[in-house]
Amino acid sequence: RFHLHRRVVQGVTLLLVILVPALGLFRIDPRAGALVVLDRQIWFADFFLIAGLWVTLLSLLVMLYSVAGTVFCGWVCPQNIFSEWANYMTHLLLGKRAEVSLDGQALVISPAKNRVWNWGLLGLAFLLASMFLGVIPLFYFYDPSTILAFLLWRSDPALASSLHWIYAVFVLIILVDIAVIRHFWCRFACVYRVWQHSFRTRETLHVRYDASRASACEKCNYCVTSCFIDIDPRKTDIYDSCINCGECIDACNRLQAKKGNPGLLSFEFGERKTKQEARIHFRNNAIGLTARTRWMTVVMALGLSFFVWGLWTWEPLHLAAYRAEVQDAANDLDYRIEIANKRYRPERVELSVQGLKPGEYHLSRTLLTIPAAGRLSAILSISPTLSHGVHSSASRPMPCRRTGKTSLPFSISQKPPREVPHESNP
Repeated sequence: RFHLHRRVVQGVTLLLVILVPALGLFRIDPRAGALVVLDRQIWFADFFLIAGLWVTLLSLLVMLYSVAGTVFCGWVCPQNIFSEWANYMTHLLLGKRAEVSLDGQALVISPAKNRVWNWGLLGLAFLLASMFLGVIPLFYFYDPSTILAFLLWRSDPALASSLHWIYAVFVLIILVDIAVIRHFWCRFACVYRVWQHSFRTRETLHVRYDASRASACEKCNYCVTSCFIDIDPRKTDIYDSCINCGECIDACNRLQAKKGNPGLLSFEFGERKTKQEARIHFRNNAIGLTARTRWMTVVMALGLSFFVWGLWTWEPLHLAAYRAEVQDAANDLDYRIEIANKRYRPERVELSVQGLKPGEYHLSRTLLTIPAAGRLSAILSISPTLSHGVHSSASRPMPCRRTGKTSLPFSISQKPPREVPHESNP
């Protein structure tokens, strides 16, 4: 039952890995240098939204590691998903003993399947899978229409000129990974697994072995052969290579069911039944699982409140005002009003100025249609007849058919003609 459930979770995971960026829920916009969350362009100025997002995600991950251990590796991790798929294809086309063994043993090819046709099909399957997987990272940097243009070799200004070379490198790395490396990475090189281990306790989810029935599994080792990480599930410890996939439990249950008995392996929370001298105490074990979960729930609630507040106060338009460039300015009192659209759809806005009378200023244009995640600007010209002194003003764009408003207050300093005017402070 764990095997079937795990396959469903892995399929949903792959679907989410593609849909999350494709639907604009989360990705990176390299052209704007900003994050995209819920189809909104998020700048570093949107502190509460960014901080709340990361605090919430990190809190959820820490709680997952503390409660379920390395279950992420066994049920969700893409590296494990495609390593298992590569093992399946190898067994199917080259024989059940054609195993990329973690102890260095060579593949044992079935004589009946050691043919060029089988090797060619296996290589083609690995290549097509690598080409498919190489596209997925692009979804986290480009929208689906841009990726479609990339796949069809169409010209698109949003595409980097070297993107096809970058994609080729991705394909090559993935091909080597699923053809040769596979679970070697999980067992010996994965830094993320070490990171997860730092949050485990003696109460974290683990495989339990019923030692009182040890006589029922003498000379069996079925659970050991079913483990693709090559460990003995009967001897798991707090810090080991077990990824809580449940394959060994299913194997033991199938074998013992033939005798009418339950399996000797099961998942268990709580204190491990180990000798006192065999326990390894790390700093993270000073806090029990219940206390840590309680604290992380508080932190997650705080992060979630930050995130919700950030979404509530997020503004779709951003304004900036500064002195106009010489080529655009008619006099020293011309200002450039720049409006940035932080949505990924065109926005039609009406620009107005408050704090000055109509005869004291002139806007080069008042109606603007700003493209998706684009910028437009207008020139604000101040009348030379404006009385001397400091004038407070605000430039306000109002999206058409919307009630939200964004304003930019700034001061205009008008000096007598013979004096050099000071720079204004937007």
